[in-house]
Amino acid sequence: MAERLIEVKDLKVQFATEDGLVKAVDSVSFELARGQVLGIVGESGSGKSVTAMTLLGLTRDTNTRFEGEVLYKGRDVLKMNEGELQDVRGNEMSMIFQDPMTSLNPVYTIGAQISEAIQIHERADKHVAKQRSVELLKQVGIPNAESRVDNYPHEFSGGMRQRAMIAMALACNPDVLIADEPTTALDVTIQAQIIELIDRLKDEFNSAVILITHDLGVVADVADEIVVMYAGRVVERADTRKLFYDPQHPYTWGLLGSIPRLDGPKQERLHSIKGTPPSLINAPAGCKFRPRCPHAFDKCMEEPRLENRVEEPGHLDRCWLTVDQKRSLRVPTLAGTEEAA
Repeated sequence: MAERLIEVKDLKVQFATEDGLVKAVDSVSFELARGQVLGIVGESGSGKSVTAMTLLGLTRDTNTRFEGEVLYKGRDVLKMNEGELQDVRGNEMSMIFQDPMTSLNPVYTIGAQISEAIQIHERADKHVAKQRSVELLKQVGIPNAESRVDNYPHEFSGGMRQRAMIAMALACNPDVLIADEPTTALDVTIQAQIIELIDRLKDEFNSAVILITHDLGVVADVADEIVVMYAGRVVERADTRKLFYDPQHPYTWGLLGSIPRLDGPKQERLHSIKGTPPSLINAPAGCKFRPRCPHAFDKCMEEPRLENRVEEPGHLDRCWLTVDQKRSLRVPTLAGTEEAA
C-alpha cells in the first residue's frame, strides 16, 4: 500500500471580516497517498484554493480561525510554527500558483528564482543551484534552457512561464505538488501539454499531486480520485471513473453537463448551472446547493450529510435524493446519457 502523505480531517477555515464570518472551508476531509493524483473541482469561491493554501500554512492571519486537522506524514500542519512550515514549504510540499505572471518576481531572472529554493533548502552554492535550474527547465520542456535560465519572466510566453513555475515547484523534489488552476488563461493545446507534463513528472519524482480546477475535463485523464466542492463543502467524492460514469450529486451533473462533447449532436448552447454560488457569510439553510438545484424538494431544507449512498464503497455524496431517483433523472455521464433537466 502506498505511503499516506496527507490526511485532512474535518477541516474548517473561517475569516473574520467587517461583514461577518466567512466560512471558506467547512468540514472538508480527504486523504492523499504517494503516487496519487487528487482532483479538487468546483466553481470560483467553492473553497478549493483556501483548502490548498491551508495545507502549506499560507492562510494564517490574526483574523483566521481553524478547526480540524491537516496531517502531513502524521504531523499537524495547523500546529507547526513558522520555522517548521518554512522547512516544509517548497521542500516537501510545493505549490504551482494560478497566475505565473503575478507569482514570478519581474526583477529577478527565472534561474535566480528557481535557484533560491535550492540554495535555501539544500544549502547548495550558486553555481550548483544554477546548473540544477537548467536541468529543471529542460525537464519541463523549455528549449535552449542554458540561455533561457537568464531570461526575465516578461521574456517568456504564458505557457513557458507556467512551465517555469512547475520547475520552481519541483526544485527540491517535493513529496506533494499542489497545482492551483495550472492551465488558466492557456490555450487548449498548451493546457493538455501542462497536464501531461505534471502527470509525467509525478511519476519521475515519485510524488503525489493535488490538481485544483473548475473544469472536470482537465482532471478526467490524470486524477485517481475527485473531490467536488461547493460553498466550502465537499458535495461528492469518488474515484474518477465512478464519478464520471455514475455521478450522484446534482451539482456534479451540472459541471459534467457544461463540458462540450464531440460524440453527440451539436448543441446551440452549452448547459449551464442557473444562479450564482451563495454567500459564505449568509449561506442558505439546509443543502447549500438547494437554491440552484432543479431537483430540490422539502427535505432539502435540512442539511444532508456526506455519506455513502450507492453500492460502491468510497463513493460519497451530500444529497437527499435516493439512488433510484438520481438514476431516473437525466444525468450527464461519459456513457452518453442526456444532460440534467
